[in-house]
Amino acid sequence: MHYAELAQARDELTGPGGAFEIVTINVGGVPVRAYAHALPDVRALWQSTRQFAERPYLVYEGERLTYAEAHARVDAIAAWLAAAGVQPGDRVAIAMRNYPEWLLIYWACVSTGIAVVGMNAWWTPEEMAYGLADAAPKALFLDAERLARFRGIAAPPAGLQLVGVRLAEPAPGVTPFAEVIAHGGAMPEVAIDPDADACIFYTSGTTGFPKGAQLTHRGCITNLFNMLYAGASTARAVQLATGVAPPATPPVPVTLLTTPLFHVTANNCGAYATTAAGGTIVLMYRWDAGEALRIIEQERVTSVGGVPVMARELINHPDFATTDVSSLTAMSGGGAQVPPDLVHKIEDRVAGARPSTGYGMTETCGIITSCSGDFFVDKPDSAGPAMPAYEAKCVDDDGNMVPPGAVGELWVRGAAVIKGYINRPEATAAAITDGWLHTGDIARIDEHGFIYIVDRKKDMVLRGGENVYCAEVEAAIYRHPAVAECCVFGVADERLGEEVGVAVVLKPGEALDAEGLRQHCAALIANYKLPRHIWFMADPLPRNASGKFLRRELREQLSAALPTA
Repeated sequence: MHYAELAQARDELTGPGGAFEIVTINVGGVPVRAYAHALPDVRALWQSTRQFAERPYLVYEGERLTYAEAHARVDAIAAWLAAAGVQPGDRVAIAMRNYPEWLLIYWACVSTGIAVVGMNAWWTPEEMAYGLADAAPKALFLDAERLARFRGIAAPPAGLQLVGVRLAEPAPGVTPFAEVIAHGGAMPEVAIDPDADACIFYTSGTTGFPKGAQLTHRGCITNLFNMLYAGASTARAVQLATGVAPPATPPVPVTLLTTPLFHVTANNCGAYATTAAGGTIVLMYRWDAGEALRIIEQERVTSVGGVPVMARELINHPDFATTDVSSLTAMSGGGAQVPPDLVHKIEDRVAGARPSTGYGMTETCGIITSCSGDFFVDKPDSAGPAMPAYEAKCVDDDGNMVPPGAVGELWVRGAAVIKGYINRPEATAAAITDGWLHTGDIARIDEHGFIYIVDRKKDMVLRGGENVYCAEVEAAIYRHPAVAECCVFGVADERLGEEVGVAVVLKPGEALDAEGLRQHCAALIANYKLPRHIWFMADPLPRNASGKFLRRELREQLSAALPTA
């Protein structure tokens, strides 16, 4: 493999004068790595796309907006907010599905120094009330479903300006979005501090109230440059190894966004990268593999990303074989580890598309690592190397570095790490030490700098003193051809402390019993890692809003009534 060439590409691109030259800057009293040629703020990014005026930007069902049309609406929203008294440094919340308006409101806010509060569209009225009290936005843009939930809040915030998006009829006290657009006007001129908040995204916790992470303009732009670097470094490494240069003019991307815009996967990674390239973003009302295949064929989608289970559902769908997916050049998985078998399935079954992954967090404004193409196929259980704007290390429970190749908690430091959590100084101090973010992920780093995420620290099963990493067991189970979905978790055990449990969903028409699954796994992993408790589920496994399996919810629900198998 081309690992020497990848190292050479990194040196060329990040060294003095390189397109992704890395320098050390001071942010909040901490020295961090940053890109010397990064844009100053997110406003500069959005303004740079005016050059793409006639290109299609947003596609949603039968609706299409060009960049020129999108800019006119963004300018109008920004002018309306200014007239409504929302100033730089204030916050505006968005609570809705992935409608085109989501992105228009987002660009209007960040371009005028207003921080966007991305509210989870699945939140209950109680959770909405918490988020609104925590972030204290001046205005709330919401669709009909979220408006109904807002009406269920016992004591809604006083003075909050409501703007309704795609409402079937007028609502008392709610300004129609059409009125905002009709306001017209130019984008206000503002100066933005790179370390000011661009948005507040809430971490996807499954217990208790989530924390509002402060993503800065510098952090969001750094993440964009991390993504651009990832593509450039891989292409340069392949060129150095093979002599084959990438296209002088890369194709304009058409990206199908499948995960919610209130998370970094869709917003900071998918939307940012496509927008910066003047590409087209295609949105869906809700995730459906069959509908996604239809859209890929109709819109000539070049890349589709989401959590790994979505790629698996596309490939397993009955319509996959008869759908023209030849436009695809990339299928990515993020938000959860991509099982190694899925990497090879994408490589083998999707002609023209290469598998890719990005590992990251809300707390890093997006990706920490990236891995694609030949490198991902060669190391399918890796998340890839850390991007050059990060320092990365694995540490023990006392924060001391572990030996090279050893397992420890991954810590990273760089310009994309969040400022902290709003209203949570203690949580911020617990998560960030001298600029180093404690990811909470157990990992190891190999001799090429590639990071392997072994498991979430708190989700690891401790069985009789032996660590059992859920991702490893899941990877083994997924190699059984009958398995569609699985999620491994710990089940309390009087003798061993914990035993390995797993919820499994089989593909339609397939049959498998507990003993058959254990025999399959026994050939792949050690006996102490074999699942003791196995549940075969009739329905798809529950997921949170970003598409991740609800591991703790499954554990609590299923372990209450242990199976006899």
